[in-house]
Amino acid sequence: MLYKLLAAFILIPLVELTLLIKLGGVIGVINTIGIVILTAVIGAYLARSEGTRTLLQLRTNLDKGIVPTDELIDALIIFAAGAVLLTPGFLTDICGLLLLFSPTRRLFRQRLKAHFSARARPRDIDVDPL
Repeated sequence: MLYKLLAAFILIPLVELTLLIKLGGVIGVINTIGIVILTAVIGAYLARSEGTRTLLQLRTNLDKGIVPTDELIDALIIFAAGAVLLTPGFLTDICGLLLLFSPTRRLFRQRLKAHFSARARPRDIDVDPL
C-alpha cells in the first residue's frame, strides 16, 4: 500500500506537469492557465450544486426513515472530487469532473459498493469449542 501511495504521489504530479508543459507549448501559457482556472471554476460550481442536491436527497430519505447509504457514498465521492479538482492539472481535473457528473458517479458508486461488499464478506473462522 505504501508503494502504491508513493508511486501515486510521484507519478501523478509528473504526468500533470508533462501535460501542462506540452499543452502550454501547443496553445500557449496564457491559454493553458485559463483552461486550468476555467476547470477549477466549473468544478467548484458542480461540486457545490451536486453536494447541495445530495444533501437535500439525504435529508428527504432521513425524513422518510430510509437509510441514505447511496447519498452518503455520493457525498464522499463529491468531497473526493472537490479535493482532486484543487490539484492543478488536466488529468486530475478530468477525474474530478467525471466524479461530479451523476451518471459516471453512479457507476463509480456501484463499483465501490461491489468492492467493499466483496471485502466485507464473512470468512470462515475456526473456533475451538470449550
